[in-house]
Amino acid sequence: MVVKVGVAKLGNIASGVMAELLLDERADREDMMTFMATSGTKLQKEDVDRVVSNLKAWQPDFAIVVSPNGVLEGPVGAREDLKAAGIPTIVITDDVTTKKEGWEALKASGFGYIIVKADAMIGARREFLDPVEMADYNGNLVKVLALTGAFRKLQMELDKVIDQVKAGKKGAELELPKLVLNSDNSTKGEFTNPYALAKARAAYEIAQAVAGVNVKGCFMTKEWTDYVPIVASAHEMMRAAANLCDQARELEKGCDGIIRKPHKKTGEIVSKVALISKPE
Repeated sequence: MVVKVGVAKLGNIASGVMAELLLDERADREDMMTFMATSGTKLQKEDVDRVVSNLKAWQPDFAIVVSPNGVLEGPVGAREDLKAAGIPTIVITDDVTTKKEGWEALKASGFGYIIVKADAMIGARREFLDPVEMADYNGNLVKVLALTGAFRKLQMELDKVIDQVKAGKKGAELELPKLVLNSDNSTKGEFTNPYALAKARAAYEIAQAVAGVNVKGCFMTKEWTDYVPIVASAHEMMRAAANLCDQARELEKGCDGIIRKPHKKTGEIVSKVALISKPE
């Protein structure tokens, strides 16, 4: 059978940039297909409704709702609407664990969730953020999530759900992920060189801390002469985190220790370490 995976992208976080691509990195899987609908940069009700209606019309076996601040009205409404349509739904969002009421409600719900703590909000101040700065920041953040192992853990969790559908489970029978990605579980099993692991852990911790700095610069500081250096420093932190990831990757290359886990056309995940070798 071919599993249908629907992806609703509401607004933007770095995890959303790659969500469906991580499941089919060479576009040759024959066991699943994805359909992605996006609200663009906005989280207004009419934008969210448009995305959800398109997703429901496609009737996926399960859906993924990717958004910043997944406890906001828009993302919450989207997943509730999908649930009402009988579509099992997984939430992928940035760190909402500090938002006590919304976080407790999400944990108590029947939704799956993957919280990516290092997927930090951007420094969205007009005096600082232009399109180039926005793209540069997201590029650095994607690198951090890829090379620390966070993206692999996210992909593996989604593949587990695909495998369940292939095995005949559907609807409420599906066991959906409930995972908070931090520096411990993101980096676990991803490195053969302990110094590379240390650099990756440092990168994840720095990226995670960026969110707090940007919250201060975007919401807690009034004078533009004060908040511009704050958000600029947050972006410098993300650049430093990306640089640490590059260093970790180069250390792994140096000992021929990069772990690769590609998909076969059947969806089976195989693995290899030595560059000149076949994945098994």
